[in-house]
Amino acid sequence: MNVYVLLLLAIAAEVVATTALKATAGFTRPGPSLLVIGGYGLAFWLLGLVMQRLPVGVTYAIWSGAGIVLITLLAALVYRQLPDWPALLGMGLIISGVVVIQLWSGSGH
Repeated sequence: MNVYVLLLLAIAAEVVATTALKATAGFTRPGPSLLVIGGYGLAFWLLGLVMQRLPVGVTYAIWSGAGIVLITLLAALVYRQLPDWPALLGMGLIISGVVVIQLWSGSGH
């Protein structure tokens, strides 16, 4: 399977797990707690597969950048937690950094 598809799946699993973390109520609710544990387990397993083929720094830059943006979007939709303009600006800078790495850095491949 394509390494970037694996990375996308790892990011999706981590985003679901992190978004569900609030619903665990301190891990007192079994359903969301299982979703968090399973999501993180899947995410880290997939991330380990990705790191066999991509450099750690590049993998983590994409993982964290995409995760920050996607979790913020889901938090806005699910929990009505809207980011202010400095938060949006910061996320834009993170995305810009990931794009620079992917387009112009030799370490991305």
